[in-house]
Amino acid sequence: MISLPTPAIIPLRGGPVARWGVLGPGGIAEDWVSALHRHTDQRVLAVASRSAERSAAFAARHGIPRHYEGQDALLQDPDVDVVYIAAPHAQHHPLALATIAAGKHVLIEKPIALDAAQAEEIADAARAAGVFAMEAMWSRYLPQSHLVAQLLAEGELGDVRLATAHLGWQWEYDPADRNFDPAAGGGVMIDAGVYSLWFAHSVLGAATAVSARGSLAPTGVETEAVILLENERGAHAAVSASCTIDTPGLAAVHGSTGSVHFETSFVFPAVLRIARGGDEVQWRDESGLVGRDGLAWQAAAVATYLAEGRTQSPLHSLDDSLAVMRTLDEVRRQIGSL
Repeated sequence: MISLPTPAIIPLRGGPVARWGVLGPGGIAEDWVSALHRHTDQRVLAVASRSAERSAAFAARHGIPRHYEGQDALLQDPDVDVVYIAAPHAQHHPLALATIAAGKHVLIEKPIALDAAQAEEIADAARAAGVFAMEAMWSRYLPQSHLVAQLLAEGELGDVRLATAHLGWQWEYDPADRNFDPAAGGGVMIDAGVYSLWFAHSVLGAATAVSARGSLAPTGVETEAVILLENERGAHAAVSASCTIDTPGLAAVHGSTGSVHFETSFVFPAVLRIARGGDEVQWRDESGLVGRDGLAWQAAAVATYLAEGRTQSPLHSLDDSLAVMRTLDEVRRQIGSL
């Protein structure tokens, strides 16, 4: 009979509360603020957009007391503790640097930047300023990710030799869409593939060898990628990303004495099957959160980290973000989209 540890998660309620500001009130910000306000004690104090009308409408929808036109007004608000950057990919780097320069803590929607060079600038600036900075790799804070991390740390799967992660969602090709615009950070790797690379990194650590094949859109951004990774111990990961097909988003970890199989998408609150010694047990997220409701976990974690005086996440550090971005850059270089 397999006995599983209880995931060591930070509770959604009853812990420290931060005063949040939001830059970029788009689609992901809608889901993020909604998840926060419905499932945690965290509250958004202010929102800013280049459009005063847009920020006012967003604030009205979510009960946010302050709304601003332009980033500077929000960054100068002395009551805002931490800023969530939810703008499109190409704006992550400049907005993160501006937030750090204003002395604010920052949570940057994934990917942390367009490439590793930009990510290094953000990390260096945050370290120099002594502020908290974190990439919003929200799936790392879901209960299933805590469980997998504990199984790995306790050696319950033995010598882990292989991780797999395959993620795809279908986009209709439109050269005017930012998803297909190289200057806007288009391409499937930076949007979806970063999840697959993160999963492999979370299991095996930094990749020391990368081999990638893929396909390109007429605009030059990648639409599919199949990637083989190797770490310093010679363990491997096989991951993929596609915007030409939909996939169920399944992932797995295989060790010498046990394995973990995601029966639903590894990106969202999930159902797992754990096999060891001829036995199997199913585990499912019992929080009641589904889909992007799971964004709530990372916000509660950030508030706790701030209360503890941390300057980065102990679960997905700035170095982790940099390692994933370096691998992502190498994948795109090999495919020909970078």
